[in-house]
Amino acid sequence: VQLQASGGGSVQVGGSLRLSCASSGVILSVFTSGMGWYRQAPGKEREFVAEIADGGVTHYADFAKSRFTISRDNIRRRVYLQMNGLKPEDTAVYYCRSNILNIWGQGTLVTVSS
Repeated sequence: VQLQASGGGSVQVGGSLRLSCASSGVILSVFTSGMGWYRQAPGKEREFVAEIADGGVTHYADFAKSRFTISRDNIRRRVYLQMNGLKPEDTAVYYCRSNILNIWGQGTLVTVSS
């Protein structure tokens, strides 16, 4: 099983990015049971951002509500994180995770500058 995050980059305040997490070797039931996005800013602990679980139910960290949207493509086994209204405090390495398998993908760096 492998997870690979991509789509990070450098944007200015207020900009948008769409992160993608490609999974391989994950059966559908495991994929739909729960995939999440987390982030780790420099000098800080990794924190929860959003998750999408059975039935497409989503949960967001408070800072992500109204700005971030998690979605998934079950056929392609991909999870997305649309991030709008980015702020400097959103600068971090973003990781995707299989909640059931507790497997982390390689992160993708998001840098937001003012």
